[in-house]
Amino acid sequence: MVAAGPPDETGTRAGVLYVVVCAAPPARDAVVLVDLAREAGWDPCAIVTPAARAFVDLAALEARSGHPVRTEWKRPGTPDVLPPADAMIVAPATFNTVNKWAAGISDTLALGLLCEAIGKGLGLVALPFLNDAQASHPAFGRSLAALRGMGVRVIYGEAEGQPARHPPGTGEQRVASFPWRRGLEALGCLPVTGRYSEESFE
Repeated sequence: MVAAGPPDETGTRAGVLYVVVCAAPPARDAVVLVDLAREAGWDPCAIVTPAARAFVDLAALEARSGHPVRTEWKRPGTPDVLPPADAMIVAPATFNTVNKWAAGISDTLALGLLCEAIGKGLGLVALPFLNDAQASHPAFGRSLAALRGMGVRVIYGEAEGQPARHPPGTGEQRVASFPWRRGLEALGCLPVTGRYSEESFE
């Protein structure tokens, strides 16, 4: 399990959690993860990729997290509006983000933070959401292996009977079953409520 930081004086695990949201249908429910994180004792902050802005309610994420939502790099010399992260959960993690992150490409704020997080040794969890056609691309399997080798906890496979992959064009039908809670379980700050597999695509 990835350590979530020491308990505070109330016995609750404390720390700053960056919720990194990518452009996939489950993104519109990202407030679910923000709420779960706060309930688990985290101070959640939302980082949204530029493409994901069309999927999310930015105002709702800001209201529920209590922090501004960041999507772009800040101006040089200006203070950061977010506290530094202790851990990050990428959910949903898209085909694009998984492959770029594994390759060390940081052409968006989200990817820049994720690439830096590898070097900082932060607790990192990814919950991929992609279709069968994307998952069948050879680069995806290599990227999963690379991220795991860097210490990222990748939750990919069955989640209580729900397949992580789906036929192209059926992503909207899988939104309700997206396993938001698994990210916090993988950080070790919530009890595991069901079986799941981390088997990578072969």
